[in-house]
Amino acid sequence: MAVLVGVLAFGGTAGCTSVETPSPGPTDTADTHAQLDQLTVASAASMRGYSRERFPHWRNAGKNCDVRDTVLQRDGTGIKLSGCNVVGGRWSSRYDKRTLADPSDVDIDHMVPLANAWRSGADDWNDDKRGDFANDLDRPQLVAVSASSNRAKGDQDPSQWKPSNRDDWCGYAEDWIAVKHYWRLSVTTAEKAALDDMLGSC
Repeated sequence: MAVLVGVLAFGGTAGCTSVETPSPGPTDTADTHAQLDQLTVASAASMRGYSRERFPHWRNAGKNCDVRDTVLQRDGTGIKLSGCNVVGGRWSSRYDKRTLADPSDVDIDHMVPLANAWRSGADDWNDDKRGDFANDLDRPQLVAVSASSNRAKGDQDPSQWKPSNRDDWCGYAEDWIAVKHYWRLSVTTAEKAALDDMLGSC
């Protein structure tokens, strides 16, 4: 579809139950493979100077509302609002096939974690651009998932962590590559190999 790296965490995992989610359909990965090949391969840069405050989020999206509410409403079903604040609904966590019935149990994951972005090129950006990245609703960068999967992921790349739901490996790799390609972020050798392997499940 995170102090914690790459996420903003709310609450625990209460309200989570196992639920089956449909497997993604067949995907033409030619464009994704081409995007992966276009990514710069480089060693991870230093974390010197990093803090989450260098990626200002969540941006306002109305009175008392922000990008978090926007993602909760976009990714959920049966959404209940108080003004523009999401106060109820149901969310299916793609990473671990769990369903969540309370917005306080939902984390908004940054597909490419903020710390990973810092190590792969965002350290050279200004804070305005980093804010654009951290609040990016136009790419598959923000996704509502279970707190437990979000915290397990942390700031790790696909060579270090993959969703426990293997049915999501194809989509996860495609989304990770799409974000890194658009924002011109680099990948490590191990990261690229893991992404290529995950695309094999498409």
